[in-house]
Amino acid sequence: MSKNKTSGHKASSDAVRSEERVGRACVRYKCVLPNSIQSVLRQRPGWAEVKDDGEWDLNWCDVGWLRENYDHSYMEEHLTRKNLMVKNLKRYKKLLEREVGPMEASRCSFFPCTFALPSEYHLFVEEFKRCPGSTWIMKPVAKSQGKGIFLFRKLKDIMDWKKDGGRSEEQKDSTQVENYVAQRYIENPYLINGRKFDLRVYVLVSSYAPLKAWLYRDGFARFSNTRFSLNSIDDKYMHLTNVAVQKTAPDYDPEKGCKWQMQQLRRYLTAKHGREAVETLFAEMDNIFVRSLQSVQKIIINDKRCFELYGYDILLDQDLKPWLIEVNASPSYTPSGQEDYEMKCRLLEDTLNVVDMEGRLTGKEKRVGGFDLMWNDGPVCREDANLETLASSCFTANTHLGCVNDRERQLRRLMKPLLCQKRM
Repeated sequence: MSKNKTSGHKASSDAVRSEERVGRACVRYKCVLPNSIQSVLRQRPGWAEVKDDGEWDLNWCDVGWLRENYDHSYMEEHLTRKNLMVKNLKRYKKLLEREVGPMEASRCSFFPCTFALPSEYHLFVEEFKRCPGSTWIMKPVAKSQGKGIFLFRKLKDIMDWKKDGGRSEEQKDSTQVENYVAQRYIENPYLINGRKFDLRVYVLVSSYAPLKAWLYRDGFARFSNTRFSLNSIDDKYMHLTNVAVQKTAPDYDPEKGCKWQMQQLRRYLTAKHGREAVETLFAEMDNIFVRSLQSVQKIIINDKRCFELYGYDILLDQDLKPWLIEVNASPSYTPSGQEDYEMKCRLLEDTLNVVDMEGRLTGKEKRVGGFDLMWNDGPVCREDANLETLASSCFTANTHLGCVNDRERQLRRLMKPLLCQKRM
């Protein structure tokens, strides 16, 4: 590997801002993913794709590529495997309670009661018996798009699973055991038009040591195709909001889709509950993003040449409390429609703008395109926050999720040479 290469899940520019890069007009990239990122990379001015074993400056790869090319211990999925995410959040919560106090630890109470199976099966059974009749959800720890998920209310409903040692249908003839999590189901989700939804929010981490994280202004709500009811727990179109699941519904309309843009959702919630309640909700989501990253900050191996764009899944309940459902590495960039395609292209373009392979930024920016810097080895406050507000309010974080994303105007001010080059 040449010294100017960047590698890892996604590659950042920090290691290539060297004398070796000065004067080179072309950024060489490699990408094998057949979705929106290919379109964005190919349209990037001054960038050229390399094939096979060619020298590259940036390699946009998926987890599969990393597992083939790097030691598994180096790439442990501490935040993005469902069981490890909960394990680290529980550990971090206990650490805060011991070192800071119960008040601070309570700020980590944003994930449902969860047990790793089969290892914590007996602990799960004890908790299950304390709340008879409640609904639980089983999820494979390493699958996505709703695969292998089911709801249950009786222990006998998972006895067949336990007898098979947690093996899926594909594993029945093997000795491999598939790990699951059993999680208390949120029985009172916030509904719009009678339908359940969750939020997909994008967080870009450009460094873990020190922690530097950016929150994207755009995102979306994913709706179920069927009106919600706890009377039926077997209807996946009612309880699972994954687009991969919803688009298989018999009455799914691909033109209409099942998404709202984040700005639309924020306007709806503000009209119904008022600005203060919505500000509180979004501040609590900021807390989720930062605390979850802090929970793995010391155990994720930091590589200044790498970055990660996470897809957070957040569920709201009827009290406007946000719950962290899971965090996705390599979230899907495959669009479900034209509006979704345009949003994801903006997201990916701005990710490359933050990564800054061209070396145009100073490193002191608090906003780049649609990304707002929310944590930089400490909280980042809004530029418009005055001293009185800072002293009296928690609504001063430099985040604008669901707010106006005037990224083109902001980029014109910030990186005018890049945009001029694009027009040529």
